[in-house]
Amino acid sequence: MFKIRIIALGKFKEKAFLELEREYLKRLSPFAKIKVVELLEIGYRKNDNLDKIREKEAESIIKQLSKDDVVILLEEKGTLRSSKDFSNFLSRLGSTGRELVFVIGSGIGLHPILKQHSNYSISLSPLTFTHNFARVLLEEQIYRTCAILAGKEYHK
Repeated sequence: MFKIRIIALGKFKEKAFLELEREYLKRLSPFAKIKVVELLEIGYRKNDNLDKIREKEAESIIKQLSKDDVVILLEEKGTLRSSKDFSNFLSRLGSTGRELVFVIGSGIGLHPILKQHSNYSISLSPLTFTHNFARVLLEEQIYRTCAILAGKEYHK
C-alpha cells in the first residue's frame, strides 16, 4: 500500500474539483493512504516581488517535509513520463516504504530552493494547467498507476 501526501498551495474554490478529488480519493482508498495538505497561498498584486512570495510559500512547504520523505515536485520543466512509466516509477519508490510527497505550487510556481529539499521533479504534461487541475490530474494518475499495478482494466 502506498503512503502518499500531496502538499498543495491553495484550496479548491470550485465544487467540480472538490467532487473529482473526493471520487479519486475514494477509488484510491484500497491501494493507498493519501493525505492532502492544503497550505495558504499568498495573495499578490501586479507589482509585488513574485520571487519573494514564492520563497515564503516554499518556507511553508519545507516545514511540512521530513528527511525520510521522498519529495516529488510537480513543475513545468520536470521529467515527463507515460502512464506506464509513471506507474513503474511510483512502484519503485513505493517499495521503499517511505512516504511519497508530491508538491504542487501556487499559480506563480515553485521557488528554486525547493530543489534542495526534493528527490525528483516531474511534469504531468508539456501543457500548462491551473494548479487545481494539476492536483486532480495527479490524483487520477496515481489511481491509474494503482489500476495498472493491480491489473485492472481502467488503463487501456
